[in-house]
Amino acid sequence: MALEQTFRDVKKASRQLALMTDEQRNALLGYVAAAISRHSDLLLEANKRDLARMDESNPMYDRLMLTPERLQEITASLRQVATLPSPLGHTLKEKTLDNGLHLRRVSVPFGVIGVVYEARPNVTFDVFALCLKSGNACILKCGRDAIDSCRAAVDLIHDVLHTAGVDSNIVQLLPASHEATAEMLNAVGYIDLCIPRGGKHLIDFVRDTAKIPVIETGAGVVHCYFDKAGELSIGRDIVCNSKTRRCSVCNSLDCLLIHESRLNDLPSLCEPLALKGVKLHVDTRTMIALHDNYPTDLLVPINGDDEWNTEWLSMQMSIRTVDSLDEALEHIDTYGSGHSESIVTEDKAAAERFQTMVDAACIYVNTPTSFTDGAQFGLGAEIGISTQKLGARGPMALEEMTTYKWLIEGHGQIRE
Repeated sequence: MALEQTFRDVKKASRQLALMTDEQRNALLGYVAAAISRHSDLLLEANKRDLARMDESNPMYDRLMLTPERLQEITASLRQVATLPSPLGHTLKEKTLDNGLHLRRVSVPFGVIGVVYEARPNVTFDVFALCLKSGNACILKCGRDAIDSCRAAVDLIHDVLHTAGVDSNIVQLLPASHEATAEMLNAVGYIDLCIPRGGKHLIDFVRDTAKIPVIETGAGVVHCYFDKAGELSIGRDIVCNSKTRRCSVCNSLDCLLIHESRLNDLPSLCEPLALKGVKLHVDTRTMIALHDNYPTDLLVPINGDDEWNTEWLSMQMSIRTVDSLDEALEHIDTYGSGHSESIVTEDKAAAERFQTMVDAACIYVNTPTSFTDGAQFGLGAEIGISTQKLGARGPMALEEMTTYKWLIEGHGQIRE
């Protein structure tokens, strides 16, 4: 492998992290945050080069963009991670056997974590912060769209590490090529865990190609069900916030399901969406309810069942009218991705049934899916939203970036 020496260097550097104290890790995070503030002009200039290569109408454009405000958020996130308790060295289970052997299960880093991501330069800093805090080295593989931004970020981090006398191989950025991705996904013995962050196509490719362990994250076909007992004023705010707060992220709303008895309220429910310019893809009953009550140029008939399965990542969403809670549950079971789902209802029994029956990492009652975020959950920055069931599920932060080992102490015991 052309990149084998890089993988070997990162693996070796990961051992240095085991000797670093939490105070030293926290100090490094502070140094990086300060460097971002000092050199924000360099980061923004690199980001402009990436943005110049992308059409502004591309749904990924907003994700790619860095601004002074977003850089401030990144520095605040780094400092927030530094304040969090260390996830390492915790005794998760402890007991003494009848023969006197003392057993402890202790949290430890994975070692080397590889992250494949698309046009999200902020992910570079998020991953570095969480990996450093949890004692993991990291290998980053961003998409071509964000390569200048991510390279500038890693160069800045390397400068800080050099100044602090820390091996810069604890974080490495791979070339933005398909060949590099292939080598990364086959780096058995070097990378302990791979986390893809991006759309469904990227996640499917990583899962189907990798020979190293993978945690699936990110792709979200997100629903909100407005029940027959839903409160209109609450529903208006929830639907609008879920869709328009930041439409290019994985927790944004993709499909509104509405009970047929509430179709008269649909124009009012969708009024905030019209003001934001959201394009609606709707079924026949929904079209009738919104005809003359929603901008004509923003209202189109649904184009086949595949559109129910679309993660829009833009100012678009679909709406389907259902006859019952059970029909809404069936729709979510068919088209959901296991990410985030919500219900708007004042019926406690309906809410409990929704929570019980929906199979997703995060399930909301009378609040928007936009809260699916590690920082919003009080976890600090996140490395991704896991949609699988084995191991981490939902927002993945520091605790989810550790594994464990057993420590066994005796005094001459032997097994019969």
